[in-house]
Amino acid sequence: MKSYIPAIHFRSVSYEAGGKKILKNITGSFPAGKITTLVGPSGAGKTTVLKMCNGLLSPSFGDIVVSGRPIGDYEPTDLRRRVGIALQDAPVIKGTVFDNLALPLRLRKKELSEEAAEAWLEDVGLEKEYLDTKAAELSGGQRQKVSIARTLINESEILLLDEITSALDRTSRREVEDLIVRINQKYGTTIIWITHNLEQAVSIGDYTWVLINGKLVETGESSLLEHPQNERVLEFVKGGDA
Repeated sequence: MKSYIPAIHFRSVSYEAGGKKILKNITGSFPAGKITTLVGPSGAGKTTVLKMCNGLLSPSFGDIVVSGRPIGDYEPTDLRRRVGIALQDAPVIKGTVFDNLALPLRLRKKELSEEAAEAWLEDVGLEKEYLDTKAAELSGGQRQKVSIARTLINESEILLLDEITSALDRTSRREVEDLIVRINQKYGTTIIWITHNLEQAVSIGDYTWVLINGKLVETGESSLLEHPQNERVLEFVKGGDA
């Protein structure tokens, strides 16, 4: 992998829960300002890695460094503002789109202006008319865009994405993919994206982590998925059990 500054670095990280080893001695970095896709079979530990990146889970062993500081040095609220997360089901609160966009600032005792809300909507490809729409009435793709805008309003330097397009139709999926690439290019946001879609991982990702059975078995530029050097990765890419 080319030389880069790590946004998040895992050093000998292991995680155990209920007597089961979920992650096994993982060492690797997520490059700052780049899109890294996280792939692997179900149960490989991808979501566990993602949750560790913003402190939702803590390692049983090893260390995690975020923007050059040990993750334990951050206040949890500061860490989660710095490292935002968008989930597959794009949860929304009751009320309008504006209510959802205003939530991150209200939690910090601040207010979101209508003008700023319109600008954020425009950034994620939604017209300002949606501000007064009830969030529950949005389509899956629209809800995902609002969820991402809400995360961006927190001015997150790092954005964690967990299968955010897996439940969307092809058109909505491409719109969200284009949105994430624009965010990365416009703001320099570091993106860490779990996806089961290997074509998406190659086309969107700058870099890729391949997790299999709790181990980080290969990392590098996302083109590695087209020409795997590791036998287990080759098996996984071909659709085997790896």
